[in-house]
Amino acid sequence: MTFSNELIIERIAAGDQRAVTECLDQYGGLVWSIARNWSDNAADAEDATQEIFLELWKSASRYDPAVGSEAVFISTIARRRMIDRLRAKQRRPTTEPLDEALTLGIADPAPDAGMLAVDAEIAARAVAQLDPGQQEVLLMGVVQGMTHSEIAEATGKPLGTVKTQIRRGLVQVRELIERGASTAPTKADG
Repeated sequence: MTFSNELIIERIAAGDQRAVTECLDQYGGLVWSIARNWSDNAADAEDATQEIFLELWKSASRYDPAVGSEAVFISTIARRRMIDRLRAKQRRPTTEPLDEALTLGIADPAPDAGMLAVDAEIAARAVAQLDPGQQEVLLMGVVQGMTHSEIAEATGKPLGTVKTQIRRGLVQVRELIERGASTAPTKADG
């Protein structure tokens, strides 16, 4: 049984698999040319062509021959899909690659050995201002890497006391460093 070209969309809507192939053969060039005219490159046009035909399969039941020909129906769907893609592209923020030198500087900054020494000196001064019990547990935890339980066992202190001394010691060290930051020695001083 042979069908006329005017009925391809109606046959697609009815589920005729042969009509899909006929539609691709008959209107593939039209859809491709619309997609290519609206796209920046061939890859985008290929993606758009697939989207257009998918939309066509979904919308085939809306085709009304009294309104226009199949070519007009297909062209309208293609143009609408391309407009949707263009609008979506315009809504996306544009990104520009960072300069490689800038990226390298941010991603992997090399620490200045002199500044590290100054920071260590400031931290050591702050820890030295703590009471001996806090100094002991803080150094065991931070420098030696011991767990709270290990510190409690080594010092004979209750676990809760160790946790409290470490927490309070860290808070005090931070406060001392923040207060002393404005009076800390610089490289030029030393």
